[in-house]
Amino acid sequence: MPVKDGKAPNATAKWLSLVGIGEDGVEGLGARAREAVAEASFVFGARRHLDLADPLIRGEAVAWPTPFDPALGVVLGLRGRSVCVLASGDPFHYGVGATLARHVSAGEMRAFPAPSAFSLAAARLAWPLQDCETVSLHGRPVDLIRPTLHPGRRVLALTSDGQAPAAIAGLLAESGFEASILHVLEAIGGPDERLTRAAAGEVAGPFHALNVVAVEVRAGPGARILPLTGGLGDDLFEHDGQITKQAVRAMTLAALGPRRGELLWDIGAGSGSISIAWMLAHPSMRAIAVEGRGERAARLSRNACACGVPGLQVVQGHAPAALSGLPAPDAAFIGGGGGEPAVIEAALEALRSGGRLVANAVTLETEAELVRRHASLGGDLSRIELSRAAPVGSMTGWRPAMPVTQWRWVKP
Repeated sequence: MPVKDGKAPNATAKWLSLVGIGEDGVEGLGARAREAVAEASFVFGARRHLDLADPLIRGEAVAWPTPFDPALGVVLGLRGRSVCVLASGDPFHYGVGATLARHVSAGEMRAFPAPSAFSLAAARLAWPLQDCETVSLHGRPVDLIRPTLHPGRRVLALTSDGQAPAAIAGLLAESGFEASILHVLEAIGGPDERLTRAAAGEVAGPFHALNVVAVEVRAGPGARILPLTGGLGDDLFEHDGQITKQAVRAMTLAALGPRRGELLWDIGAGSGSISIAWMLAHPSMRAIAVEGRGERAARLSRNACACGVPGLQVVQGHAPAALSGLPAPDAAFIGGGGGEPAVIEAALEALRSGGRLVANAVTLETEAELVRRHASLGGDLSRIELSRAAPVGSMTGWRPAMPVTQWRWVKP
């Protein structure tokens, strides 16, 4: 792309303008946003955005390519010149602003946001936005909507294309939420705006590619509801018996102490119940599940999607070799059958300072290793013993589960 001759202005000046534009085009822009577009030497945006802003553009219009990454380099190469980037609605709400802010300081840019698609949808439906669950499914799996599906809640989902409303309706129906009411809001704010209301089981498409799906969640009998707790029911997971049971899982998550934005290593992940519960704690959570057996790794991936965390990274391989090259974790969990000395040593070495290691043991050999580690390194050593009521002839008695020895250690 050609760049005009001449000395570029100071790169620390506000050379970059981010302008949010809606389907109403230039009519919806304020005076300062209009000036930013008109005065820019280069205007970047999707072809749709450039068409909407065309009456104002005097500089060179550049459409985003696919993939986007090369265009980012072009924008940064114009640092110090007058550049405008167009975006849908609010550039910093699931928008290009977040990408650019990783490379451009706040002192170099100015932003003119328009109402986001979520704001517009809430306004059309008269739903208080602060009481709605919001999720972006733009270029992301529809499974991400699953954790928001609680009876009586309202969900706003930003989608990618005209087929997405039907995909969401299908997910709701197969998960026991077929009575939920969907409002499909198409091309909000523009001349083609339309609102369609139907029960999940009655939604048909296709719809306009620009749409928001608003869901009034209604759960039927047996609906697959993911509770807000680390102790998800065992029946929510596919497993072959290798699963940290519900009560022990809740205690293990408490010991791991998830904090926003952290990365977990789940070593010997089995069904993935620990790493899945970790990621459900907050959308910013990340986890890598390491599992040696292929069929378990495949099952683990299915569980991640079914529980609404398709971003869980699954590494098939045996620790400690499979841990090589992975990003350093903030916390690590080693399940009941994976406490070999070399695995524990690798996890201890990889942890960041302040990171937590939690290891569970159900065998005498692994328990002995945890006792040895506790004696040499300190930390907390606990024994978890649980019993459940079960029939004993015509009466009822306690059936003890295998005791679990748990070691928790924080790296200095």
